[in-house]
Amino acid sequence: MVTSNLDGDSAMKNRSLVFLLIPLFLIFVLWLGFLLGRKTHSEFQSEPVSAGGQFPFEAQATPAQYQARDSISADVTKSRRNAITRTVATVSPAVVGINVTEIQEYTYRDPFEDFFNDPFFRQFFGNRDRGSRKFKQEVKGLGSGFLISPDGYIVTNDHVAGRASEILVTLTNGEKYKAKLVGTDGVSDICLLKIGGNNLPYVRVGNSDDVIIGEWVIAFGNPFGLFEISNEPTVTVGVVSATKMNIPSDGGRVYRGMIQTDAAINSGNSGGPLSNSVGEIIGMNTLIFTPNQGNIGVGFAIPVNRVKAVITELKKKGKVERDFWTGLRVQQVDESIAKAVRLEKPQGVIVNDVEKGSPADKAGVKVGDIIVEVNGEKITSGDSIEGAVNSAKTGDVLRLKILRDKKVLSVDLKLEKRSS
Repeated sequence: MVTSNLDGDSAMKNRSLVFLLIPLFLIFVLWLGFLLGRKTHSEFQSEPVSAGGQFPFEAQATPAQYQARDSISADVTKSRRNAITRTVATVSPAVVGINVTEIQEYTYRDPFEDFFNDPFFRQFFGNRDRGSRKFKQEVKGLGSGFLISPDGYIVTNDHVAGRASEILVTLTNGEKYKAKLVGTDGVSDICLLKIGGNNLPYVRVGNSDDVIIGEWVIAFGNPFGLFEISNEPTVTVGVVSATKMNIPSDGGRVYRGMIQTDAAINSGNSGGPLSNSVGEIIGMNTLIFTPNQGNIGVGFAIPVNRVKAVITELKKKGKVERDFWTGLRVQQVDESIAKAVRLEKPQGVIVNDVEKGSPADKAGVKVGDIIVEVNGEKITSGDSIEGAVNSAKTGDVLRLKILRDKKVLSVDLKLEKRSS
């Protein structure tokens, strides 16, 4: 029994030892793991870190790695530069902000004039007829323009600077110049200015006859006077929405063959250049269609080929000679007229009168002729033929396509100056 008891005591001691060793083993494993983790963390933290607090591997980059990183950065920067950014860099230096002072004359009429001039009241107050009074007031305005030559010729709109008494031009380098009005044409809405200076930046003029509908265009200008803040033009990008757009005449101005764009054009953009994606000027921003005086993506630019023709005249004479006459009187062809002259459908305008000895008379135009085209442009109304004729200048020849007795004829009508 003693032996048996001893065996039992020994077994119990062995079990106790096992239970004691297991926790010790677990504690050892945890301690070892802690030491290994701490060492790894310590080794990682001991690596030098760049002053900028970047990732550790950047501090250990070799010169070749730095060069590779800079090359990647340069490629990214290069990829951001495209036709539009190159055009902006090329054209912007030649864009100017224009501030004008205009003297406008107003007429004031006494609102009580009719009351006191009534015969009943005149017997009590006498004749108080003071008539209308006129007074003048300075009005400030702003717009955009662009240099077309290194000696300081600037193009803008007539409605921007054509009636200004004082014109101040600001260049992108911050320099300001007083500009001289060389000449202006209200019909085409084109104005030519001149400032002093030499070797000034200027634009490269393109060809508006080969404009492509859908191609990228960039509009530059001074909307709302923002040019004054940074001396840099505002840039907006869009596409050519349409070409050869004829806009109804407004206040004697004739807008023919306009370039339509959805590049944002706002108040103050007038007179700024419209460029294609290779840095060529194809038009001059001029007007917008809007219900709220803000941009809705329907803007129009005067084709640069017309701008070139007009400024050539302005340089020579300071104006465009438009004191011509035709001697024609016309009426739009409606359903009843078309039926009377046996047309399949209404088209063109019918000639009601031809003055004797007039350019139309000399050209052989007759009463009853139906004019359907002028210089290749279809005539649909009295307004359209008026616009086509009024946009011409003295000495121009209009090629008329007319219907006479169901025959199609071509007639050349030279616009002559009316004799006194």
